[in-house]
Amino acid sequence: MHDGQSDRNPALTELRDRLRTAMAQPGRSKTALGRNVGLGRTTVQTAVQNGGPLPSERTVVVLARGLGLPVAELVELRRMAAEWADPASVAGGGAGPGRPIGDWDPHDLEVHPAGTAPDSGPGAAPGRVSRRVLPGYVSREHDRVLAEAVREAGNGHGRLVVLVGDSSTGKTRACWEAVQPLAPLGWRLWHPFDPTRAEEALDDLHRVLPRTVVWLNEAQHYFGDPVTGERIAAAVRSLLTVPERGPVLVLGTLWPKYARQYAALPAPDEPDAYSPVRALLEGRTLNVPEAFDAPSLAAAVALAESGDLLLADALTRARASGQLAQDLAGAPQLRDRYEQGSPGARALLQAAMDARRLGVGLHLPHAFLIDAATDYFSQGEYDQRADDWAEAAFAELAHPVHGKQAPLRRAVPRPALRPPGAARSGEAPAEPVGTVFRLADYLEQHGRAVRSHLCPPASFWHAAHTRLTHPEELYRVAEAARACHRLQWHHHLCHRAAHAGHAGALFGLSRSRREAGDRHGADSLLRRAADAGDVDALLHLAEERERAGDTEGAEVLLGRAAASGRPDALLRAGGRRERAGDARGAAILFERAADAGDPDGLLLLGRDRQMAGDLEGAEALYQRVAATSHPLALFQLVFIRGAAGDMEGAEALAQRAADAGHPYALLQLARVVEFDGDVERAEAICRGLAGTGNAYAMLHLADMRERAGDVAGAEALTRQATRTGHPEALLHMARKRRGAGNFQEAEAWAQQAADAGGPDALLYLAEMRTEAGDTQGAETMLRRAADAGHAGKVKNVPGIAAKWRYGLDPDGTPTPPWH
Repeated sequence: MHDGQSDRNPALTELRDRLRTAMAQPGRSKTALGRNVGLGRTTVQTAVQNGGPLPSERTVVVLARGLGLPVAELVELRRMAAEWADPASVAGGGAGPGRPIGDWDPHDLEVHPAGTAPDSGPGAAPGRVSRRVLPGYVSREHDRVLAEAVREAGNGHGRLVVLVGDSSTGKTRACWEAVQPLAPLGWRLWHPFDPTRAEEALDDLHRVLPRTVVWLNEAQHYFGDPVTGERIAAAVRSLLTVPERGPVLVLGTLWPKYARQYAALPAPDEPDAYSPVRALLEGRTLNVPEAFDAPSLAAAVALAESGDLLLADALTRARASGQLAQDLAGAPQLRDRYEQGSPGARALLQAAMDARRLGVGLHLPHAFLIDAATDYFSQGEYDQRADDWAEAAFAELAHPVHGKQAPLRRAVPRPALRPPGAARSGEAPAEPVGTVFRLADYLEQHGRAVRSHLCPPASFWHAAHTRLTHPEELYRVAEAARACHRLQWHHHLCHRAAHAGHAGALFGLSRSRREAGDRHGADSLLRRAADAGDVDALLHLAEERERAGDTEGAEVLLGRAAASGRPDALLRAGGRRERAGDARGAAILFERAADAGDPDGLLLLGRDRQMAGDLEGAEALYQRVAATSHPLALFQLVFIRGAAGDMEGAEALAQRAADAGHPYALLQLARVVEFDGDVERAEAICRGLAGTGNAYAMLHLADMRERAGDVAGAEALTRQATRTGHPEALLHMARKRRGAGNFQEAEAWAQQAADAGGPDALLYLAEMRTEAGDTQGAETMLRRAADAGHAGKVKNVPGIAAKWRYGLDPDGTPTPPWH
């Protein structure tokens, strides 16, 4: 109660005078007094300050005892002061507790922060992140019930609703969203909090004015004490039942354990401590579910797709479980626990983050984490580690944040249940044996973002080699070691995975043996990998059998590889069927590849239909792929529309592809227009594209000029294309020089193309070296292409040829693509 003129309240004036006189004695100070009696200096100062609020009864009792004053007399003075300012006089012209709803920040009402945004206010430092933001709100079933209670309160009927749900399920946010319609109606909101929730509620509930929201978040703090809880419950009941006090809306939140505690009936011989609370809450609680249901998740996805980054981020982790509210509430705290944790905790979390991003499973072995963490300490931190650092760090990380999430918690894997006799002999256990831990999903994702460019230290690889047992995990970490250029660790981890029976590791070792010149050992490992079902090994053996003329053996191996359902294996097997003349069998395999998510299957089917003259069937297949804006499908549709004489449709498709980021479709359009006889229009299209710096357009225009007899114009355009530095333009010039018999210049241009990053230039150089009898030089070029990541081109793996992609025959002469 803010009196403002305490001299008009005689009892309050006398109470403060007596307190100030006693405190003025020598040797006494407000700070020392507050420390001695357990009150803050601000509380003591406010109690004796003119114009301040009426001190609570507890504050008066504590100060009277600490100052040696008669407690009963001062309590009576406080009662008289409170009666002097009765509710009627306050309602007649004073201000009740609280302030307008629009003046509140939801975070000050204990709505959990979900993220931050750059502070763009006046005077904000550039790049400073300080403004807390909330994600978009998704209404659920309990929100509709709550909204009805708010409407009734707005229509003049006092209401009490207490939302019951576990930590961070969205209870407080639901209350905040629900009261927003009352803000424009002039309603106030009061959140009793100071000096304690219960004390302020006891002191000021009698002062609440009509059209006020009483905010009892974490209602156990108000109702939980057997003494004060009964009095607060009685005051709330009075607020709701006395007509002249309303309308008011009382909103609260409770965890289920407290709701059960207050609702439970005592034994016949026990006191009924929560009788008033139980009576007050009966029929006035509303359950909030732990997870979002399917319609709510769909609404959240729609908000995320419309630009809500916080929801989009949370959905990447919590969509399957539906626990979006818990994820949003816990994410900022999890990040703080990582960034502000002890050195031991940070070391364990960084080791766990690296383990998850590099292929270790959900359940991280205790011993692995401890060993891996060693090199994540700085030298000073390592020297100062206590003997029990790991135990202390695990305990620190097991403490949960909002949403019951812990940064690194102990996990209990479910047993793998199989039908009797289903397990194969020597099969590795599905999960590690012993104590295991699981990293919080948010921190796993955070680690992938902030540590993606970092290579783990040596202790990580050593711990993986000595502590991990699952063959798939060992192999994934081995491949990660190779990607990090930790080749020795890759070798040793591959051996561990291969020893555990991992087929991919056996195949990897076979490649290493072959590169080392051990052909016999490589073949043995390759056969073991194929016998274990490794698809790459099966494809490799099939290729060897086919080169050796054993088509039947190759087909058997390809069939086994295709049984895996892997799209590239299905395409390879389909290509074998096609070469064997089994068009129907090839089509089935291509269709399966498409169903497995590889559009090349449908593209190959379309190609076959197109080559057979079935343009209608080809178009239907290309349309299926074009629905995803796949450039090759759009390119071929341009050709087919042109073949059908639909130039307008062809142009629309080419523009659609160009708008999707594939300007080469305009080159296809130029070819269609050229074969339709409109050479001038074709050249105009190429010139427009060349004006954007497109080297392919310049080269195509050069070919058109050359066919028209303008050799000088063609040469000028080709040189213009080479000035873009594009490898294909440089290689095109090399081909032209070679065709003119100038091999030295041709090789120089091809070398420039290779240096510019063109893998085809390396293959072209290998071809030139072979023709010149330089076998060693050719092998060097092929090895460079393989080392640059173009092993598929070196091996000439069947697939869609580059010439088909750009609509050019090997000699660069355009031919009608529908022939």
